[in-house]
Amino acid sequence: MNIKHYSLDIRVFHGRQAPESGTLVGYGAIIEAHQLHVPLPERLALISTKNRRYTTAQWLVLTPRHAPEDNLYKQLVFALKYEGVNLLVIKKLFTCIDKAQIANMVIAEALGQYSRKLWFLYEWLFDEQLDIPYLKTGNYVPLLNEKLQYAIAGTKSARHRLINNLPGTKEFCPLIDKTEKLESYIKAKLAEQKNNYLARFQAAILQRASSFLLLKDSKASFSIEQENPGTNRATRWGKAIGQAGNKTLSIEELERLQQIIIENARFVKLGLRKEGGFVGEHDRFTGEPIPEHISAKQEDLSALLNGLVDANQRMQDEDFDAVLAAASIAFGMVFIHPFQDGNGRLHRYIIHHILAKKGFTSQGVIFPISASILDHIEDYKKVLESYSHALLDVIDWETTQDHNVKVLNETIDFYRYFNATKQAEFLYDCVSDTLNRIIPQEVNYLLKYDEFKVFIDENFEMPDKMLATLVRFLEQNEGLLSKRALKKEFSALNASEVKWIEETYRKIFLDN
Repeated sequence: MNIKHYSLDIRVFHGRQAPESGTLVGYGAIIEAHQLHVPLPERLALISTKNRRYTTAQWLVLTPRHAPEDNLYKQLVFALKYEGVNLLVIKKLFTCIDKAQIANMVIAEALGQYSRKLWFLYEWLFDEQLDIPYLKTGNYVPLLNEKLQYAIAGTKSARHRLINNLPGTKEFCPLIDKTEKLESYIKAKLAEQKNNYLARFQAAILQRASSFLLLKDSKASFSIEQENPGTNRATRWGKAIGQAGNKTLSIEELERLQQIIIENARFVKLGLRKEGGFVGEHDRFTGEPIPEHISAKQEDLSALLNGLVDANQRMQDEDFDAVLAAASIAFGMVFIHPFQDGNGRLHRYIIHHILAKKGFTSQGVIFPISASILDHIEDYKKVLESYSHALLDVIDWETTQDHNVKVLNETIDFYRYFNATKQAEFLYDCVSDTLNRIIPQEVNYLLKYDEFKVFIDENFEMPDKMLATLVRFLEQNEGLLSKRALKKEFSALNASEVKWIEETYRKIFLDN
């Protein structure tokens, strides 16, 4: 009989440098012992040889007294206790070990909370019961430890004496680690800050600001995809964004929105993909695909998107933070990449939709989140790549005749059960930036514009269209009118009037 050993002394693991020599335990040790074909967790657990306890971005370092015994059950208990629930690793593990072994682990400590968690997870993930009778005694324990991971209120499972507080279903369930950064944002109650700020202004100015912000967000969303839409196309998509939250999220709704995005469908197959997909380039000599991200298999799309829709409903739980829900669903959608084109803009639409649906946005002003993402485009790319690049190592694929990719292994769980912590932190950064910079900038600009308009109306009686042209020229030239503008559009102004207008513009727009 081949007895597996789990605890592994390391200094480097799969190219990842440990902060010190120590013993790899928990999920990392389980992945290695069973050769699980999964991306490594963002953070691995290490038992220090120097009796130290600390955390880095990639390592949880604990003291020798925390070391688990060198067997599968104790490694799983350690992982659940200190690393939280990792649905992907647990499912892959359960797939490759005998069902009787799982039942024996549970029976050995049937009333233990970690045994009950493993028991529930097996039956939940595979929709198949183990040969274990219902528990009759024991307090109910939550599946997710809310000191480690974000959860919903959940529902009781009498069979396991356990509360299923997973923020998703077995078809789609990203998880988010509780971090200092996320906790700080949640406690700051940014939605209330926004409402308090906007309450200072009249409805008319907010309505105008909302119109400008919608167009700004729409154009930014196209710019992120390196497209430059005409004003009509951007306005049409902005109108769709403005209605976010009004309709129920569904596959049919996403297909409807894709038709709005894709103006000319002659070269794009609308609807869910009927073939493989990837994001990246083609070798310019051979045409071979060079993927940066490989999309979910076409035969998995309906199951994944139906799961995503159901998970979104589950995350409407009032205890689950709006931004965390938006990150889980929106990034999940773009990782699945279900359409041939339009995925990025739909992904950002979903952010608007969920923030609106969960009451994060109000006062009639949309969050121009795409504008903030565009301003932080390199961070956005990194947060997408943190998922996509790790996935490339565990997807087997080949090139098709038309230079697409054909995925050869089962990959559906990679898109169901991912860690969305980095995505949630990035999205909260953008929400905060939108609240503290982008919206105030737009409102303040309109207030300054109105002040300048009063000055022009009182002294020059200039038509609104000419005023808009005047402001645009002054903006482009740091408060000065160009010689060309003075010779053409504003030739009627004398030198003293020009100086007066320029000084007033600079005082209102640039000096404050």
